[in-house]
Amino acid sequence: MGNGGEQEPVIHDADYVEAFESFLEENHLSELERILLLEDESKHYSVHVDFAELLEAHPKLSHELYFQPGKVLPLFDAAALAVLQKLDKGNKVMKRVHVRLVVQGSALERPEVNPSIGRIRVKHLGKLVTLKGTIIRSGGVKILEGEREYECTKCKRSFKLFPELETGSGVELPRRCPSQRTKPCTGSTFRCIEDSKVSHDYQEIKMQENLQTLGVGSVPRSIVAILQDDLVDTVQAGDDVVATGELFSRWRRSCKDARCDIEIMLRVNYVRKANDLKAAVDVPDDVIHQFEQFWKEFERAPFKGRNAILQSICPQVYGLFTVKLAVALTLVGGVQRVDSSGTRIRGESHLLLVGDPGTGKSQFLKYAARLSHRSVVTTGLGSTSAGLTVTAVKDGGEWMLEAGALVLADGGLCCIDEFDSIREADRATIHEAMEQQTLSVAKAGLVTTLNTRTTVFGVTNPKGQYDPQQPLSVNTTLSGPLLSRFDIVLVLLDTKNPEWDTIVSSHILSEHMKQKSVNCVSNLTGFWTLAMLRRYILYVRDHIRPVLTAEAEKIIISYYQLQRRAGAQNAARTTIRMLESLIRLAQAHAKLMYRRQVTRADAIAAIVCVESSMTTSAILDDVGNALHSTFSEKPDAEYTELERKILVALGLNRQDPSNRGPVMQRCSSLVNQVDTEAGIIFPTQGHQGPQ
Repeated sequence: MGNGGEQEPVIHDADYVEAFESFLEENHLSELERILLLEDESKHYSVHVDFAELLEAHPKLSHELYFQPGKVLPLFDAAALAVLQKLDKGNKVMKRVHVRLVVQGSALERPEVNPSIGRIRVKHLGKLVTLKGTIIRSGGVKILEGEREYECTKCKRSFKLFPELETGSGVELPRRCPSQRTKPCTGSTFRCIEDSKVSHDYQEIKMQENLQTLGVGSVPRSIVAILQDDLVDTVQAGDDVVATGELFSRWRRSCKDARCDIEIMLRVNYVRKANDLKAAVDVPDDVIHQFEQFWKEFERAPFKGRNAILQSICPQVYGLFTVKLAVALTLVGGVQRVDSSGTRIRGESHLLLVGDPGTGKSQFLKYAARLSHRSVVTTGLGSTSAGLTVTAVKDGGEWMLEAGALVLADGGLCCIDEFDSIREADRATIHEAMEQQTLSVAKAGLVTTLNTRTTVFGVTNPKGQYDPQQPLSVNTTLSGPLLSRFDIVLVLLDTKNPEWDTIVSSHILSEHMKQKSVNCVSNLTGFWTLAMLRRYILYVRDHIRPVLTAEAEKIIISYYQLQRRAGAQNAARTTIRMLESLIRLAQAHAKLMYRRQVTRADAIAAIVCVESSMTTSAILDDVGNALHSTFSEKPDAEYTELERKILVALGLNRQDPSNRGPVMQRCSSLVNQVDTEAGIIFPTQGHQGPQ
């Protein structure tokens, strides 16, 4: 019975290798043939195996893989190498091949076998798990000793030793010769064979739970993950990743004044970025059909349909039409473009709310964070430049970079409350992050560039009593370069209007008297719920790329020239960035209206938003205080009047969008780049959904 017990693992190992060889020959032969043709033998190559296919073909093999990945995965690598040798007609292949398990769409994605980082327990040790999180720290690439061959000085038999990560990657020599012979060897001295050492690239990263998956009051947990060979440097701080691997425990490094205990780590087999997937909010086809039906119903009154969406944003706050429109346009964003030189022009808009206490600024901030599929909320008083951007920390004698709020919000929304509380020296660090959308770091010998493709939503109080006669930079103590980076700056002033106070107090009391909240109507003509708003914003942001028409282009350029001529009071705002802001806001309004072209109406809406941002308006005199902006009962008629007033002020003939002057033709070259570089043909005019 004892002899049978000794031979059983050998038989099982051979069976696993043979079974997986047949699986690779049936499903991944072309991939292995391609690897065989590659000449570089020092590189590491990966074979991506779908776990769902393996589960269907070999259920027992998949069962053992889930419960004993540390034992089975090396056998899979050996099987891949054996198939390569068969393809090369028995020649010795020096290629380094690794099997990477792709669990997407398989049973391993179920929550029963796929715990979150904060719910990892002892029962998960030694098993194959898939963890989702955000990279907050990325260590340097080191060299890890993988195996070493020794020779017994007495019997001259050689054997291999494999360092274990669990014990600190050290190699412990056996007390006696492990050679299996009839007469045991009693040798106890061994010699290391030259050129027998095999090393691996090694990198430690730190993953943190996604903030959107946590409940209120929960602290995000983190785990250290280990990347080896071709997986190193595939992810960086700020990336959302999905990592599959084996959980194991290791003694924590001994540090001064710190308790030495065991920490759980993840030995990664396969990692993929989830930045481009944005699978947090799924938009099914039937919901897209509802969006199209909604706009068909409001085809004759599109602004009434737009206001129905805007009224569902932060419904507990009465009115504030301009603010809700600005929040919607900021979340939707414009169209990012890359010019011929590779320079990236941002498509994300930035929003700053300046207002007296009690005007609902923080309410909009929190609601916008809930509407965005990825958001980070912080306050200026408790944020430093390192906390907003990136910080260098020392771990085990080595310096590492740890991502801050702007890097963690890459691809989403970064909400900063009490924006004026950020120290002056710390504010300067976010200039590059807001405009170039990158972050250049040179700390503790670490020089790198990180992505910060994020929308910044800032909220601040004015410095003392707001003085309309003074520039915005004086009232907010924010510098001109920083203010020019915000596409929209709205001022909310409490003027103590008795009529407005009566309306708002009645609305607040009626909200408290309601028994139940308003439910979402199936045809979307009524109130939109938070979930439906998130889906709509995500869909139009990622799937609609509107292009400028000549009519909208002429209106935008004319307004920009008008502001430049009268820009003494708003010098911090009337820069070339205003023209880019007008383009982004017009594109965002076209997305919000569910169409693929930027029409005259979108240009007018962008002008209204920018007019509301100005200390002294050039055209509209009644939009200075966004607090008293309400929803019109006849929005389409109101738009017609606004359009007439703006076109008259710009000196444009409504029926004739042509007739450009030479100065306007030079200014329009910047606008034209948005469309000519993308090679997009203008679609037919009129309101229509995306085809």
